[in-house]
Amino acid sequence: MRLDSKYFDRIRTRRKRAQEPEQGPPTCQWDGCDKHGTHRAPVGRNAEGQFFLFCFEHVKEYNKGYNYFSGLSDGEIARYQKEAITGHRPTWTVGVNKAAKNSPLQSDIRSGAYSRVRDPFGFVKDGDGRGGPRYPQQRKLKTLEAKAFDTMGLGANASAPDIKRRYKELVKMHHPDANGGDRGSEERFREVIQAYQLLKQNGFC
Repeated sequence: MRLDSKYFDRIRTRRKRAQEPEQGPPTCQWDGCDKHGTHRAPVGRNAEGQFFLFCFEHVKEYNKGYNYFSGLSDGEIARYQKEAITGHRPTWTVGVNKAAKNSPLQSDIRSGAYSRVRDPFGFVKDGDGRGGPRYPQQRKLKTLEAKAFDTMGLGANASAPDIKRRYKELVKMHHPDANGGDRGSEERFREVIQAYQLLKQNGFC
């Protein structure tokens, strides 16, 4: 490569800066002190991020009398401490945030806009087509469970309140005191109690 090429003249080089004199550590900001101020101390409230520079002896002296809440009343201090729990961010009680209630997502859910969503596996909707959680299908009854429902005179889809209500009716109907000690009614009374206990143990009521 030729050193006298015209392209060398177009190359821009950074000018050398004059070397700045090295500055030593700052002086302590305590009145009348000429030691090095190598320790930071906070200026105070409403001056976050600002610091004094003191020497070791004076920073200890400053920290002894430092009070971040100086000039605040007890109520203002308590309020500050309460807001500090959430990082001084606004919070709302559940169900009180109007902005969230009126958000597009919530309004669509309330208006039924998601009723037209294709959901082949039923993750969003239940069997009757309404929005809401999908409950597991009813499990197949075992032989004793089916017999217990038959003894109670109920269908397999009977709810817990229905089972309890039917149990009370049958107990009153077949109790020995209500039938004058009839043996047939007493046997039926025993079957009803056993059927109810079986359904209760298996979580039907």
